Amino acid sequence: MMKMRTHSGAKKRLKVLSSGKVKKKSTRMRHLNSHMSSKTKRQLGKTSYVEDANMLQVRRCLVF
Repeated sequence: MMKMRTHSGAKKRLKVLSSGKVKKKSTRMRHLNSHMSSKTKRQLGKTSYVEDANMLQVRRCLVF
């Protein structure tokens, strides 16, 4: 049986908090933002949390 390994991309992009939640950065903020309102850009600039529906996949990526 092969060793289980942490997904390298996931460990660079996600952070597990002490409460068990997983923190992530919002997407769609690199370029092509001129048509967005200031409110949209401000909200996308904040960090967000992984939804409960995706926690199983995230936990499989972040084994250790």
